[in-house]
Amino acid sequence: MHNRRDFLKKTAISALGALVAGEALASFSKGEINFKVGKQAPRHILLRSGWQTENIGDIAHTPGMLALLEKHLPEATVTFWPWYSYLPDEEVAMLKKRFPKLKIVQGTLSTDGKASTPELQQAIASADFFLHNSGPATIAWQDAATFKKITGKPFGVFGVTYGLYGTPETATLSEAAFVYLRDSVSLKKVKELGVRSPDIKFVPDAVFAFDITDDGKALPFLKQHGLEKEQFLVCLPKQRHTPSWLHQHKNRPIDPVKHARNEEMKEHDHLPLREAITAIVRQTNHRILIGNEDETEQSIGKDWVFDKLPDDVKPRVIWLNRHWAPDEALSVYKQSAGLFGLEMHSPIMCIAQGIPAIVGRWEEQSSKGYMWQDIGLGEWLFDFDKEAEVKQFVPTVLALAKDTQAAKAKAKKARQLTQTMHKNALQDLEKVSRPQKQG
Repeated sequence: MHNRRDFLKKTAISALGALVAGEALASFSKGEINFKVGKQAPRHILLRSGWQTENIGDIAHTPGMLALLEKHLPEATVTFWPWYSYLPDEEVAMLKKRFPKLKIVQGTLSTDGKASTPELQQAIASADFFLHNSGPATIAWQDAATFKKITGKPFGVFGVTYGLYGTPETATLSEAAFVYLRDSVSLKKVKELGVRSPDIKFVPDAVFAFDITDDGKALPFLKQHGLEKEQFLVCLPKQRHTPSWLHQHKNRPIDPVKHARNEEMKEHDHLPLREAITAIVRQTNHRILIGNEDETEQSIGKDWVFDKLPDDVKPRVIWLNRHWAPDEALSVYKQSAGLFGLEMHSPIMCIAQGIPAIVGRWEEQSSKGYMWQDIGLGEWLFDFDKEAEVKQFVPTVLALAKDTQAAKAKAKKARQLTQTMHKNALQDLEKVSRPQKQG
């Protein structure tokens, strides 16, 4: 009897072991297992982002990356560490509504690894990976380097333009698990300078994944101003240099050289916008909304664009007399037939939804505009420092307005490309951000 009980017990244990092993192998084949049966080991990603809050494009960087992580690394815990010292309640509410599990920590990190807040110190200690988000440069290069030095854990840089900080930035990038540049000009520079990261390539800006809307604000606004679905286009003005001295929370003195350059070029840069608006109003049934991406662009939309339009054109043009949040802006863009102007991230938000967008750029904007060529939209990119290209701006905008369906097909093709490249990049991120084995 005793032997029989032992036999049955051993048989049951063996069967259970086989069952567990079978489930484990099945889970592993599905990518659902690391150290635990049927479940990946948890990972904690520390997201350094939030470069400023006065521009809806900079705000959109963070939720864009969070959307990518949610889609491709759904098991990950993400902590958002804002770079900018000011984080408005409205932005926090927008993020928490879309990403209710998101953790936010604030503070600064000294070069010897001491955080200014206990919450930040804990986040750094528990993070498996430091992810530097898209932006005008590797803004937080020092934090990335310090994180790796004190924790021994990796970091990566996702969708930036290169060149703002020179030597320190270059040295830090060589220590990264990956360096993803958001434009081919930056990619070429990084390779020429000999950055030694094992994974260097072009990857679109994270804003291409931004998906938060606010129809509750946008739709009543559109109805109030007679802006019907696909019956209007959005126009965005911009100064050569963003007058950051007008940003309340930066408390900077005016830069007389940059201000003089803005004044020098304002007519040159905004005359094509007015001519495009005039052509659209006179030759199509579309209306125009003059919007803004940075809060300092609200006034120039009126002074440099709307006020100088012909009298017969003005009645079909709406000037947005306030700044708006990126979720409301995206809801409006989704209702439009397209966008044109001198900003960068609103066009990105449009392409992310399959909405056509034409971009004007200049030397003062860095090389970020060349991403339009990199995603197959070179015909919609115009260098305003080259008069031959400026002359083609109005005809191209008018062609978009006259054949919106063809333009949409082109935009959707670019969207598909960005989505594919993001998917591939996130697969690489998944590999390098896995928790390190202890001991």
